[in-house]
Amino acid sequence: MRFELTEDQRDLASTLEGLLSASDTVAVARAWADDDTAPGLALWKRLADLGVTMLATDASPVEVVIAFEALGRHAVPGPWVESAAYLPVALGREITGVATVTVPPGAEGLDADVADEAYLALGGDLFEAVHGDRIVSVDRTRRLFESTPTDPVAHHDLDAAFDLAVLATSAQLLGAGERVLADAVTYVKQRKQFGREIGSYQAIKHALADVRIALDFARPLVLGAALGEVPASAAKVQAGDAAYLASRTGLQVHGAIGYTAEFDLSLWITKVRALLTAWGTPAFHRARLLEALVGRDD
Repeated sequence: MRFELTEDQRDLASTLEGLLSASDTVAVARAWADDDTAPGLALWKRLADLGVTMLATDASPVEVVIAFEALGRHAVPGPWVESAAYLPVALGREITGVATVTVPPGAEGLDADVADEAYLALGGDLFEAVHGDRIVSVDRTRRLFESTPTDPVAHHDLDAAFDLAVLATSAQLLGAGERVLADAVTYVKQRKQFGREIGSYQAIKHALADVRIALDFARPLVLGAALGEVPASAAKVQAGDAAYLASRTGLQVHGAIGYTAEFDLSLWITKVRALLTAWGTPAFHRARLLEALVGRDD
């Protein structure tokens, strides 16, 4: 099966890429990590005005994937999965501001301190929530807070909302993996050892080729999940594996500089690590897939 984007979908991807490329998202992410959320909220408004927050209700999951791949490629901070994927489906409406939600198996509200709306899903129900203590994340741009439920709220299909959130996270991982690979390829063409670009060595070429293959295998699963052809959990597992391989390989080819927080690569490496377990760990999603394939013994 071939997956071809429509002209309108390609236009959406191009428009998002143009906006984010011109927005210095690295500076936005670093400011967000330091609790200066103003630049991030300004970018949030521009993306919302472009229609990103309405895609889950007014477009298809394919458009959601396109948007979230761009968000991942540019390391855009904020509770985007919560506001533009899960909650529009769960509440049956577009989120007009910034919103967050805590959904098991996770236990934290992302950026709850800047959210206009905060919720917690528990036992098949949805509640309004208040945030508590800050929780440290490996990704400093993921500002996590404990959540406590308050009043119950009417909701729609929470399972469908969860699957769209998983799909959006998969697309973010795919975008982040693509960015790490692109930056690694650029670096190995510039870095020289023993009078040669390190990208000319076969070991480097093979390692980067393995990443290219992994990402190329992940993309059809992500798009297939968007079309309802494969489970969202399959997309999450494959995109997570590919992005994690990209981050490890990117770190290896950059050498010692890749370990420094000042180097921009660290934004994507830590984000990939955090997104691997966001909206369900790999073990959780593999168990989901196994149950779907073989059923459950009662």
